[in-house]
Amino acid sequence: MKQPFEDVLRDMIDDGCPPICVISDFFLGWTFESCRLFGIPRVVSRGMGVFSTAVSKSTSLNVPSVKKVSPLDPIELSELKIPFTLNIGDIPDVLLNGDQNEPSVRLLMELEEADVNSWGVIVNSFEEIEGDYVGAFESNYCNEAKAYCVGPLLLYDELDQELDAAYIKWLDKYVESNQSGSVIYVSYDTQTHLSNDQMDEITFGLEMAGHPFIWVVRSKTWAPLDGWNERVKEEGLVVYDWVEQRSILAHPSIGGFFSHCGWNSVLESLVNGVPLLTWPVLGTKQALNAKLVTMGLGARLVVPQRDVGEKIMTIDRGVICERVKELMGGNTRVDVLFFVGGNESSTTSFYKHKKM
Repeated sequence: MKQPFEDVLRDMIDDGCPPICVISDFFLGWTFESCRLFGIPRVVSRGMGVFSTAVSKSTSLNVPSVKKVSPLDPIELSELKIPFTLNIGDIPDVLLNGDQNEPSVRLLMELEEADVNSWGVIVNSFEEIEGDYVGAFESNYCNEAKAYCVGPLLLYDELDQELDAAYIKWLDKYVESNQSGSVIYVSYDTQTHLSNDQMDEITFGLEMAGHPFIWVVRSKTWAPLDGWNERVKEEGLVVYDWVEQRSILAHPSIGGFFSHCGWNSVLESLVNGVPLLTWPVLGTKQALNAKLVTMGLGARLVVPQRDVGEKIMTIDRGVICERVKELMGGNTRVDVLFFVGGNESSTTSFYKHKKM
């Protein structure tokens, strides 16, 4: 793509209409050299949040000292003032154990170099939730580059209020029967595959919790054990196809989100005032997102987990049941309202006031 892209830039300049800047996705690192060739500022666009990226960048500068820390001891990052504790398990594994001879690791290093030398950076976040970390985030960039929090970007697309989907109609019945906020939405990362044993534990955990649920399943190898579908069919909906997640989270019947804590899911949940039960993939930025949500924002609970060596321990159905019950029916909830830009009146249609 590099040569055709440079041809476009050249044609624009020859026509007397040079671009003010180029906004490039983080993963298109080669655009940095193209922009430098023509003297055009490159603004990098990142899909991750400010906090997770700031921690990752600070960690990469302190790998030797961080790796010496015991798994149970807190990690100290002098560049960041974090009001809660970070541990080794919260740090993306590639930062600590990545082999620089691996092509994927080398590519990531090249992308990071192009990133930090960019003129500026656009982030899908907003300062009301991550403003305390913007300064540390910017300090990792050269030439006094600034970060621009322009999110949540999902607010720029209008939600389809007339979505005609079977799962929306299924959710409607809980509003019609005066059970708003009674359903928990369960969805995991599209790129993460849980073991069949873990899927079984989730099924029984949800059944034991006794709350209505809608569960998006993407596994091609797993099927519920005999009899489970019949036992939960009145109060549980399993969907194997793609769903419009924003429409589900915006639905008044939804009272909680059992999530892997990817950044888009975090924003979609916060925007709709839906508390999170977080279950991040260890060794990814999802663990940092979960820490920010549960300990930084107080937007709810985390499923406790630990790994033994390289094997992730299966989370027992009893733990899942307990946390779902606590999220959906606990007595320690607080009212939280998120809004953007200090102008609540302009955002009340997106930010619902819910019990969290």
